[in-house]
Amino acid sequence: MNKLIISFLILAAGCENENITVIADLPKALNEVSGIEIATNSDYIWMLNDGGNSSKLYGVSAKGNIKKELKIDAKNHDWEDLTSDEKGNLYIGDFGNNDNDRKNLAILKIKQKDLGDKGKVDVERISFSYPNQDKFPPKNKKMYFDCEAFFYFNNAFYLFTKSRVKGDFGSTNLYKVPAEKGHHEAELISRFNTCDTMDCWITAADISTDGKKMVLLSPKSVWVFTDFDGNDFFSGTPTEIPLSGRVSQKESICFKDNNTVYITDEKAHGSDGNLYEFNLN
Repeated sequence: MNKLIISFLILAAGCENENITVIADLPKALNEVSGIEIATNSDYIWMLNDGGNSSKLYGVSAKGNIKKELKIDAKNHDWEDLTSDEKGNLYIGDFGNNDNDRKNLAILKIKQKDLGDKGKVDVERISFSYPNQDKFPPKNKKMYFDCEAFFYFNNAFYLFTKSRVKGDFGSTNLYKVPAEKGHHEAELISRFNTCDTMDCWITAADISTDGKKMVLLSPKSVWVFTDFDGNDFFSGTPTEIPLSGRVSQKESICFKDNNTVYITDEKAHGSDGNLYEFNLN
């Protein structure tokens, strides 16, 4: 908590970073983009839409053009994020849980060799549950089991929950899930709090290729964590970088390189729906 206070003091002036740049206006097919990832051995930026949309992955160019559509043989209950491993396999986070009542939370693996297919692609299912949830749904004051953010790191997935508790929207719990087929009980590692409004809830996450920076995305900011101890990313030094421009429904983030990230937001009221580049330095 002391590190958090220090970070806020450093940024007390609230100066907005001007390094966010619109790269492309995304096509209509990606109006509700909720996950983005760059995978090893792929020329595309992979994207997906959240629940209520087709079960598809989209391979997109840096100019925002869809170059590949991949049909996935799994229902899009509520797809919320996308990550990949060192072999180029992609993983879909089907764990959106607005009402905190789901018992079918899953991570879906798409093998790298299948990314070039033209038919419907099979998935390997990794299911999990939260160790500290025993009611579906829980009481309103315990609605901490929605999730829109995760990444792969050292043969495990790290999930960051999205709070639905009024007055505590900025709380996020960090869980670990093994990157292995089957059902797992997630391991609760630690907790972090950004602020108490909906502009602060966590909608995406990623870790740099060198493993030295972890980022969390909210509608108004990017949080960067460095100097963390092992996989307790919240043990590191947090820095909040406010995003320039108006607050939008920013839903996904991934590292382009160790110092630069891609960000997307959903199309709303005829605006946004863009692919951005953002420098963390």
